[in-house]
Amino acid sequence: MTKTKLRLPDRKIKVTLRDVALRADVSESTVSRIMRDEGLVAEATRAKVMESVRALGYVPNRIAGSLASLDSHLLGVVVPSLSNIVFPEVLQGINAALRDSRYQAVISVSDYDMDREETLVRGILAWQPKAILITGFDHTLTTRRMLDQSGVRVVEMMEIDSAPIDVAVGMSHRKAGYAAGRHLVERGYRRFGYVGHDWTSDRRARHRYDGLSEALSEAGLSIVAHAIADGSSSVGAGKQQTAQLRAMADVDVAVFSNDDMAVGGVFHCLEAGLSVPGQLAIFGFNGLEMGRELPQPLSTIRSNRFLIGQKAIEAILGVPERPATKTTIDTGFEIFPGATA
Repeated sequence: MTKTKLRLPDRKIKVTLRDVALRADVSESTVSRIMRDEGLVAEATRAKVMESVRALGYVPNRIAGSLASLDSHLLGVVVPSLSNIVFPEVLQGINAALRDSRYQAVISVSDYDMDREETLVRGILAWQPKAILITGFDHTLTTRRMLDQSGVRVVEMMEIDSAPIDVAVGMSHRKAGYAAGRHLVERGYRRFGYVGHDWTSDRRARHRYDGLSEALSEAGLSIVAHAIADGSSSVGAGKQQTAQLRAMADVDVAVFSNDDMAVGGVFHCLEAGLSVPGQLAIFGFNGLEMGRELPQPLSTIRSNRFLIGQKAIEAILGVPERPATKTTIDTGFEIFPGATA
């Protein structure tokens, strides 16, 4: 019986910087400068080297380069969610601002868990990034201590209602809530209901609620009923909680923690045969596309999410070393009157 000899696959050999240099007929230092995008290099030489890089499938060893030069081109980014459209839009702003730079973002998701955020920050800082961009001001004491002592640039995104570790980029959520309250009072609403979600995972929603309450108090009013979902925000939760709100009290306007919840409120009204805003006015927050595309565009507050990501990058690339003074960048907001309130 003839034995079939098992043929093992050829062992892959890692392509080195030297291999690229030999193929392109240039020095290794020239290849290194082109891969780091540093120094002046003739375009013809750059094209020849990049053709060799692509042909050989070369991947530079950034770890070795960083250890040699004590310089990292990585930026750590920690966001709480990717399923919430708010944060992908922030990431789009980050990506746009990095497009023509030598830096690259490494993105991590905390799932609104501060302990998870602490683990992610520890791992990112171990790579000695140029900077770290993180969402909000709520961190564990250990996370705050690590960020404060790291010496790298730190940008806390989305809000500016507290003092930052280094840079804060975003909007005042308390002022946004206050502006919403004033706007609705001026439009003649008097019996306010509030529909929201778990504040422990979203302090910014609580700030907006506090601002709303302040505006109503100044007008001699208050929120007469609350319907708060146990978990995170969603269209389904907004629909369910709107039904609960209407069972609690007769309100003429419902203010929602965000547009996801508010769109759920619109769906409840459609299902219950209620006219909007005639029988129940609805007001959201964020200015999401799905709210704008409703048959009656959602009344809401628009936040500048793309600008937040863009300004966060500009703040740290413009001043690569952490300065002694803290910086706050207000990206603002605007009321969109819409047609639901």
